[in-house]
Formats: sequence, structure tokens, C-alpha cells
Amino acid sequence: MVQKAMPLQPLFSRARFWLAAAFGLLYGATGLASDLSRAVVLTPDLLSPRERRAVTMLTEEVAKRTQLTWATTNKWPDAGSPVIAVGPRASLASWAGPRADSLGNLAAPWPAEGFQVQVAKGDGPTGPVVFVVGNDSRGVLYGVGYLLRRLRMTVGNVALEDDLRVTSSPKYPLRGHQLGYRPKTHSYDAWDLAIWEQYVRDLAVFGCNAVELIPPRSDDDAASPHFPLPPGEMLAGMSRLLDDYGLDVWLWYPAMDKDYTDPKTVDFALQEWGEVFRRMPRLDAVFVPGGDPGHTRPKALMALLERETAVLHRCHPKAQMWVSPQSFNQEWLDEFLAILKDEQPAWLTGVVFGPQVRISLPQLRAAVPARFPIRHYPDITHSRQCQYPVPDWDTAFALTIAREGINPRPISQSTIFRLLQPHTAGFITYSEGCNDDVNKTIWSALGWDPDLRVTDILRQYGRYFIGERYADDFAQGLLALERNWRGPLIANAGIETTLLQFQAMEHAAAPRDKLNWRFQMALYRAYYDAYTRARLIYETGLEERALEVLRSARARGALNAMNQAAAILDRATTERVSPDLRARVFELAEALFQSIRMQLSVERYQAIAVDRGASLDTVDYPLNNRLWLKERFAAARARKTETERLAALDEILNWTDPGPGGFYDDLGNLSRQPHLVRGLGAERDPAFLESSLVGFEEGDVVDEPDEKPEGALRYSWMNHAESLNDAPLEVHYDGLDPNAHYRLRVVYAGDSPKRKIRLETGGGLEIHPMMAKPWPIRPAEFDVPPRATAKGELTLRWFRDPALGGNGRGCQVSELWLIKAR
Repeated sequence: MVQKAMPLQPLFSRARFWLAAAFGLLYGATGLASDLSRAVVLTPDLLSPRERRAVTMLTEEVAKRTQLTWATTNKWPDAGSPVIAVGPRASLASWAGPRADSLGNLAAPWPAEGFQVQVAKGDGPTGPVVFVVGNDSRGVLYGVGYLLRRLRMTVGNVALEDDLRVTSSPKYPLRGHQLGYRPKTHSYDAWDLAIWEQYVRDLAVFGCNAVELIPPRSDDDAASPHFPLPPGEMLAGMSRLLDDYGLDVWLWYPAMDKDYTDPKTVDFALQEWGEVFRRMPRLDAVFVPGGDPGHTRPKALMALLERETAVLHRCHPKAQMWVSPQSFNQEWLDEFLAILKDEQPAWLTGVVFGPQVRISLPQLRAAVPARFPIRHYPDITHSRQCQYPVPDWDTAFALTIAREGINPRPISQSTIFRLLQPHTAGFITYSEGCNDDVNKTIWSALGWDPDLRVTDILRQYGRYFIGERYADDFAQGLLALERNWRGPLIANAGIETTLLQFQAMEHAAAPRDKLNWRFQMALYRAYYDAYTRARLIYETGLEERALEVLRSARARGALNAMNQAAAILDRATTERVSPDLRARVFELAEALFQSIRMQLSVERYQAIAVDRGASLDTVDYPLNNRLWLKERFAAARARKTETERLAALDEILNWTDPGPGGFYDDLGNLSRQPHLVRGLGAERDPAFLESSLVGFEEGDVVDEPDEKPEGALRYSWMNHAESLNDAPLEVHYDGLDPNAHYRLRVVYAGDSPKRKIRLETGGGLEIHPMMAKPWPIRPAEFDVPPRATAKGELTLRWFRDPALGGNGRGCQVSELWLIKAR
């Protein structure tokens, strides 16, 4: 029987939303807030162009949300209108009049980028006055941004609490995000300068002060079918746009050429980079990753960058040069740190901690000389095979949503921030699309004030980007989406509740709300999660029924049993579960392409690849062993005798049985890894440098053709437990029979099948030396030395090749049997 889709009835009534829509009017009537609907914006006679742009941002963003046009003036109105007075502190006396004294001592040292927002209630002919005083030009921008986050805006109404008194300045001097105009970003490559300007405004409202761009040549295709402008022209345009708002412009520039010890290669790089630098109207800093991409020994890399710094300074004399030790093996990392310590290069500004750095951020800070600041480069955009993967993620999500899905992770991101950010001077996050928009907001807001509550940040996000009536409901919905991804999916009934909450908002939403791409992204995830869970339940049930048929093969006949089992398995595609949920996912994918150019499919929207955010193409990826079983059936049918065919079916049915006194672990399955040693865990080790984590095979989607699996994979081969770099992966058994002999059966699947692996016991006894993993993927068996289990316990420790750098992966184990000899 096909499972029926859940009803689309809202959890909450329309009345709740209509009451919320009247919020501004109610506040004005009760005196709890000042009514600013008819406000006039007062500014000094002389504003800098950047300060004037901040004022324009204020009036335009209010107009978009309220359909009200606030007039601007340089003179105090005589009567009748509330006033929003905006300007820099340096000229406060000239535009604040007699109220200037109440806004602080001008001679006091006011922190850079800070601001003051203060409401003066009805103390003049104009009624309430809202002062936005910037300590400098950026302070004006961030003061305006803060005011926008606090305004209660509905169509025709603007209100603000009348006791608002805030003086604020940022904790971290660098708060930025990488916005790379390149094909692999599954949305950015289709944005024109108007979309970019809106997004820059959105980031600035929450405190962003830097944006990192990408040069025309990187580790990407040279062109995209979505490009509205050539990359070089867009780079120049974005640099100019950011300068208009007074934001710092960084450039991520990988050194990708083969040999920088070759003078011809160096000359080419100096010329190419110099031309890129010249085309940019503003450039404050260049960041060169040591790897990912690029692979240059530190001595050669640092020599190159010294010369590139001289080229940089010809066009941008004050621009900085930063470098990271990404992808270095231990030898190269030691060499890099020695250069910093022994040579103290004067041309180098600072060091970046990014993905694929083999030591922790605190360790790097301790190893780098104090004169070099460290910038964090946190990956906030990926969910698996990345710097900060989703902890305890279910395989069903890893296979469908995959690596670059819509990924609001407010709690996890705040945990990472608070644990690691104190070791740095700030951050520019790694982003490859607007899928991580919520995460950007969390980092920006915490970079300004680390003590902010996450829920309060999300309420401001919901209020400002979605609408006043959604402030809390949308915030709670985003938190629920993060909870959707925690732990075994099949047991997570909260996913249906999450969908009902979003359906309630969807049902009550006005047409303009439904066109909002941030609203659409959250809806897409809520429907996608619910559909994936419905499929997992359904397809798990189909497999159980198919296996039950196979168990009766001796009575039915092997061929008949396999035919019946295959027909049951095929119902996953011939009788789909929850077709209405699936249809809504496709509708929202189309809506997102139209609204924000999000490319959720290769075929439909020309995404660059399935593994680059095209989750619509994997929405029906099998969530059971259907493909593997049917491949096994084909092999069994080729057997010559019924006895042989039945033996092949017995192997399938008994796959996970370790026999009496034995143990089986599906190490990538969160509910079947009882012997895995987890380590510190995500709360204390979010990069999993000292902890085991669950990783995932990409199935048919792999970067290297020679690493594509031969044949269908078991579901248990699509996940694995792993450790990174030189840290061991450990399992531990107790309660063993000290007098027994044990054998070990192991499957080395994973996304790094060509990397070698070694296994020893906790006491240092070798089970097998560094070896190539069996290929095609299949179990391997090894004897366990009897003395290793003589005390009734056994610890096993796997290691990857210690000479490697790169992404750190390779020590990966999917299945493990400890078999007691009979």
C-alpha cells in the first residue's frame, strides 16, 4: 500500500497572523512604540558619498517593506512629523542641535564602526526623534542597519519601541563573507550587479564589513551559461560597488600553476595577477590559500608571494597579503611555520585558518608568531566532506541533499564561532551560494556581538527579511530545520511538525511573501525533508518485505523469489510515496530559479554538476539496497544450479550476521555503531580533528573517474566512520571470550578508495600493514592475534598514509564483523 501524504492543514489559524499584521498599529495606539509612518529623515548638509548611500539604503529598504516614502531634508521640520536624524558624530553639533549634548561627549574616544541609536520621545514640535549617530562613516551604515533590524514594518506602518537606547561597536574588526562569481556556486554566477548590491546591503545590515571576491581564473570552469557579465568585468564592478558602501574588498587568489620554481611560470603569474589587481578599483587584501586548490611547497610559495606583494602595492599601496597552510602535509607545515618564525617576513600581514589545515585553530595560533594575526576562513556552505560537517547526519540526507544543500545551522554555527573565534582577529567565511544565507547572518551578528542570543538573531532575520508577522515563527522554523538533520531520520517524527509549521506560514502568506527567496528556501527544505523521510520509511519497508520473500526461497524457488522481491523493490519508482510533497519540492525549485537564480538541477537549470547543489536531481536517490540487491539477483540467476542460487540468497540474507558470540557494526549508521570510539565530539571538536565522524560515499558522483565504484553499492557502503589526517580511527570491544580465537571481516568503502590504510590493535600488534583497499569494494578478512583478546577486550586502530596532506580523508571503514571461531 502506498503511504498517503500528510495533510496540508495549517497548525495555526489565520487569526494569529492577522493579529501580528496589526502589530505596528497596536503599538502606536498603546504608547509602547513610536509611530514613524510619516517620519522625515534629517541629515547634515555635508554627508560623504558613503554616508549618503547609507541614508538611501534606509529609505529604500523601508519603502520596499511598507510602501511608504520617507522624505529627506537638511533642516528640522517645523511640526507634524517624527524625525529620523542620521549622521556622523564628527558633525553632531551641526545637525543634532540642542539634543547633541544628550548624545555623548564628542571629545571621548568612540570605537571605529560603532554607532548610537536613541529615541527622544516627543520633546519638540516634531514629536519623537530617532537619532542614528555613527562614530565614523561605517558607523552610520551599521547604525542604519541596526535601526532597520529593530523597526516594526508592515504595509503602511512603521513603529519602533520608544525606549530604545543603544550604543554599540563591534567585537571583531573583520567580519566578512566570500562571494565568488564562478560557475560552481549554483546561484552567484547568475547574479547581476543589482542583485549583488541588494545582497551587499543585506549583509551590511547585520554587520558585515568585508567581502572576498575571486579572480577570473580559479579552480573552476572559465564560463557559465548564467553569467550576465564576463568575470573580469564583474570583478571590477563588484569591487566598485563594495567601495561605494565603504566595505573592505578582499581577493581569494589560488596559486594553481604547476611549478613556481620555474622563472617563466613566476613571470606569467606576476603579469596575470598584476592585471587583475589593476582592474579592481578597490582592493584591501589578497588571500592566497596554500592548497585547495594549489599545491606549492612553502618555500616556493612564500617566495612567489613576496614578489606578488610588490606587484600588488603598485596599484594598491596599502593592500595586505595573507596566506594559509591549507592541504600541507606535516613536513610542509613544519617548513611553513619555520619560515614565519625564522624569517618573520615583513611583506606578510597574517595567516588564515581554513579547511584542510591539519592542526586545530588554537594549535595554529600557538605556533604562529604573535605579530601575525590569524583570520578564520570557516566553511559555512557545505554539509559533508568539509571543514565543519553536519554532526550525526543521516545517510538519506547525505545522499539526497548532499554537500551543498540549503543548510541553516544556527546553533552549530554559533557553537563553532564561540569555540574558535576568540583565537582570531576576525573572519571571512567560505561560501559557494546563497544556500548558507542564515549562516552568514549568524556569523555577521556574532562577529559584532558574540553575546547575542541565537534566537534573537533569527527573530531579527525573520522580521527584516520575511516580515514583521513572521519574526518568531520563522525563527523557530529555522531552528526546527536544523533539528531535522540531527540523528537517525527514520526516528525523527519532528520533521512532520516542522513541515506543518511552515505550511501554516505558507497558507497565510501574502503573494509577495511567497515570492521571497528566503521564504522559498525554507519551504523547499521543509518539504524536501518530509518527502525524504516518507521515502526512507517506505523504501525501508519495501526492502524488509522483499527480504521476507527471499527467506521463503526454498519453498517458492530461488528464481521466483527473486522475481517477486525485485517487483516489490521496484515499487519505490512505480508507486511513489507522497507524490504531493514531491510535486511541491519541484514547484519550489522552479520558484527559486526564478527568484534568486538558484540552480537546483543540472538538466532543468543548468547547474554545473549534480554534486554542486543540484538536490532536485537526487530527490529520488534510492534509500535502501534496491540497486545492490538487483545486481546480486542478476549474479544469482546466472548460477547453474538451484543449490548455488539458494546459497547466493543466503549470503544476502545473512550479510550482517557475525555468528554466535560475534559482533557486527555498520560504522556509518548512527544506530549501528556501538563499538565506535567517538572522541571529543562536535561540541568541542567541530572540525573532527580529534574525533571520529560519519562520512559518506558519493555513489555515482565522484571527482575522479578511476574512483567511481564498480557496480551498485550496498547502502552500508555509502557511509563510513572515519578519522582525519594522522589521527587513528578506533573501535573498542569488551566482554570478549579470552579463550576464543577471533577473525575480523572489514569493508573499506568510502570516498577515498585509492588511499592506503593500516590496522593495528590498541597494544600495537599489527593486523595488516599499510595496504591498498580492496577494489572493487568487497570484504577482507584478517586474523586477530589471540593475545590481543586475552583480557576479554580489544581495541582496533586504523591509520591512513602519514605522508599525505590534502583533505585529510582516507582512514575510512564502512562495515566491521568480529567473528568468533567455532
